[in-house]
Formats: sequence, C-alpha cells, structure tokens
Amino acid sequence: MSLRNRAAKVDESFQPRLWIVLGGLLLLGAYVIYFIVANAHRVTIHFLFFSATLSLIWVILLCVGIGVLAGMLLSQLYGRRRRSAQK
Repeated sequence: MSLRNRAAKVDESFQPRLWIVLGGLLLLGAYVIYFIVANAHRVTIHFLFFSATLSLIWVILLCVGIGVLAGMLLSQLYGRRRRSAQK
C-alpha cells in the first residue's frame, strides 16, 4: 500500500465531530466533578420544626429535583385546563 493510499485512508477514518463531542463530554465530566468537590462542605438547613445538616451538593440537587417535579406537575395542570377549555 502506498503512502498516498494510507494517507487517504487516515483522512477518511478521521472524524472531527466525534473528537469534538468526546472533548465536550470530557469537559462536562470535569466540570461536574469540580462542582461536586466545590460544594461538598456541610450546611445547616432550618425547616419549620427541625434542622438538618447536609452537604451543600445534596441541598442543590434536592432543590433541582423539587423544581423539576413542580415543573412537570404545573405542565400537567396547564395541559388539563387547556384540554377542558377546548371541549
């Protein structure tokens, strides 16, 4: 196989989009690990009848989960009201 044929095969097999996606995933993974380490210190949360001491990352994830759940419930309520108004 000549050098020119080998170079053509390498050019055909090189996938820049794949490398960009892999690099982006690597950066995202590094950011997630940094986010967890940076928010690992403990905080005290005061509720109405009790207090809890948690890692800040768990408080953040709990708030995100509550927000996602509330968004899903509100979208269901909006869809139900919209369907009943159309009838």
